[in-house]
Amino acid sequence: MKIPPYLKKGDTVGIVCTARKFFPEEAQAAIDLLKSWGLEAKLGKTIGLDSCQLGGTDKERTADLQEMLDDDNIKAIWCARGGYGTVRIIDSLDFSKFKKHPKWIMGFSDVTVLHSHLNTLGIASIHSIMPFTVPKAPEEVKETLRKALFGEKIRYEIESKGYEFQGKAKGQLVGGNLSILYSLLGSQSSLDTKGKILFIEDLDEYLYHIDRMMQNLKRNGYFENLKGLIVGSMTDMHDNEIPFGQNEVGIISEIAKDYKIPVCFYFPSGHQKDNRTLILGKEVEFEVTKDKIILDFK
Repeated sequence: MKIPPYLKKGDTVGIVCTARKFFPEEAQAAIDLLKSWGLEAKLGKTIGLDSCQLGGTDKERTADLQEMLDDDNIKAIWCARGGYGTVRIIDSLDFSKFKKHPKWIMGFSDVTVLHSHLNTLGIASIHSIMPFTVPKAPEEVKETLRKALFGEKIRYEIESKGYEFQGKAKGQLVGGNLSILYSLLGSQSSLDTKGKILFIEDLDEYLYHIDRMMQNLKRNGYFENLKGLIVGSMTDMHDNEIPFGQNEVGIISEIAKDYKIPVCFYFPSGHQKDNRTLILGKEVEFEVTKDKIILDFK
């Protein structure tokens, strides 16, 4: 796995739309944050474009991201916001130069398309807050992104909730948004999870759909030879008038119990204010005990 070069003061971070639209005035908080870290920001040509929901047409978003991928002066790329749309451009991108000279790509939610695709290319990426979410992000969450970008040590230790599966594992961390991972199954962007530790999170889903997605991941071998499972925020879950009968913990636990791996729930990452940075593709040590959960990036 290639780890892109860590940033240093004076480096430039490009901000682009790969999915929903985002406007220059919305970017100011992110620009100010980068400047406070000694970094420069460059807004992509898609910032300010308005194509219905999207930040420009597919052609415009492809061209903007491609330019950022190939520009030697851009040391990291920060996707402006999620929503939907990255999958519409992923197959039109040329990663040939990027594979030789990788750089950090950052974001979460719909950016899982890029995280997953980059993992298949053997390049690490950063699951993190985005310019759209910077204004509401706590300072300690912003600090986790800074540490990841500058190559500083990241280690999380949080309190157990009481229904985890205890154990210890070591492996490469992969994953992202559950709905996106589910949608990529069978494509060239789908993850190989063998020997790895999988992170999943989601937003605004019905419980029966969480079950359907988990069952499909299982049938596609996602949990065979998996070393561990980290479940992040499962925000704003819904049930039908006739209840499904299990919440997200029950649904995931029912599948995970067959694999005898450590599992934690509600890890502070995903669609919530406490969205801590994860370096996908990096080797981690993951431990779940009766009292605490430890995720240590080696």
